[in-house]
Amino acid sequence: MGQNSGMCLSRRPFLRAFISLVLFCTPFFASAQGSAGSTISAALDDFIRTQTRSLPGKVTYTLGPVNNARPCSAYEPFLPPGNRLWGKSTVGVRCLSPSPWTIYLQVSVSVTGNYLVSARNLPTGTLVSSNDIAYRSGELTVLPASILTDASQAIGKTVRNSVAVGQYFRSDALIAPWTILQGQTVRMVSKGTGFRVSSEGRALNNANEGQIVQVRAASGQVVSGFARAGGIVEIAH
Repeated sequence: MGQNSGMCLSRRPFLRAFISLVLFCTPFFASAQGSAGSTISAALDDFIRTQTRSLPGKVTYTLGPVNNARPCSAYEPFLPPGNRLWGKSTVGVRCLSPSPWTIYLQVSVSVTGNYLVSARNLPTGTLVSSNDIAYRSGELTVLPASILTDASQAIGKTVRNSVAVGQYFRSDALIAPWTILQGQTVRMVSKGTGFRVSSEGRALNNANEGQIVQVRAASGQVVSGFARAGGIVEIAH
């Protein structure tokens, strides 16, 4: 009995040392996990701010919970195919070191900014001018993706279907001005290896940039080419 008591007493200093070591190390491990969480959050914050820098308005975002305690020293956020940082979306994070893994997180991006609305009733065929445009402010991510936010996107274009006063402008509701007009005198440019020939003709149809336009040459021959800015029809060989 006495011998056992002596052994217990001799072990107590080691037990106290072990407990002290555990108590000392526990805050370190907790701090390390917290640091990893803040690092992945910082990487995501940098990525989202960079990716949304060119959006037309004030951007805020809410990130879903980051439930990951695996060690990582280098994070690489990315957008999965088919996703964009607009409204409700998904963002991925790859760990590059020390061992690879990937997680996917939910993110909600809000964009508050100005968008264009009609200042008056615009009948079909109206050529939009600056006097036809007014601005409203709101949450852009809940509006159609084709909504216009800059006056230069609408001025000079033609209304495809009538637009009521206060209705927002959409890119698919406006027609860009024709690059080539029917009856217009155009310059036909024929290019090939080592040569370039140009001549005048008259366009037989309307065409936008890159569309096919038929041209009657001075000889009476009808040729086809691609409409280009400046009254140019490019004849390909």
